[in-house]
Amino acid sequence: MADTAEVLAGLDPSDTKLLAIVANVRGAEEAVVHERIQYLGFPFSISETFQLRNTNKTIPESLEQVQSIQELCIKNSKQLVIYISMGFGNPYGDPYSPEVALEWAGRFAGMHIPIISLADTVGVAEPAGITALFSALIPAYPQVEFGAHFHSTPQAWEEKIAAAWERGCRRFDSAIRGIGGCPMAQDDLVGNIATENLLRFCHNRGIDTGIDANAFVDAMVEADGVFRH
Repeated sequence: MADTAEVLAGLDPSDTKLLAIVANVRGAEEAVVHERIQYLGFPFSISETFQLRNTNKTIPESLEQVQSIQELCIKNSKQLVIYISMGFGNPYGDPYSPEVALEWAGRFAGMHIPIISLADTVGVAEPAGITALFSALIPAYPQVEFGAHFHSTPQAWEEKIAAAWERGCRRFDSAIRGIGGCPMAQDDLVGNIATENLLRFCHNRGIDTGIDANAFVDAMVEADGVFRH
């Protein structure tokens, strides 16, 4: 975005690794010049309809973008994160099956992309489908770090996280208070997984996140001041 440099300059010094979402090569070229940005995330939808709506490019055109962005990342010592959007199904009627998601994940693994996240921004993922995909992918591509980006109703988030965790997924996206969502979702209750819920999930299972609990509470208060007015 145009104000990326300003945002980065306003952040306190930290060892936190930052990720910037880019939708095209131009965005990637601007992102790689920033030392503090370690990861570049690219949303690659296996729904042609959603990819056109999201990035104004077809799937073949988006694949060309991925190849160019991966080259930029390697050249500039960044890591590319591919989000396989609509990875668990889509509401647009485009052809979908778990095999389609598996095929694309394998293709990106073959391009030496280090991190692949299965994304469900419309909240259609169910535990059985989550289990099936991660059970197949994680053993097949040990060199890849697989992640999960779920959107969910308040009642269904935990079963989704648990299904992915139990099949070896250790990278999860979340947002404080669950702020944010997808305008394409057909249910207004579908939003990001709340970070505080994810932390509670980890605490209940004795999983060390390395997150300072007091600092996180401060962040929640600040987020309320920014987003709840």
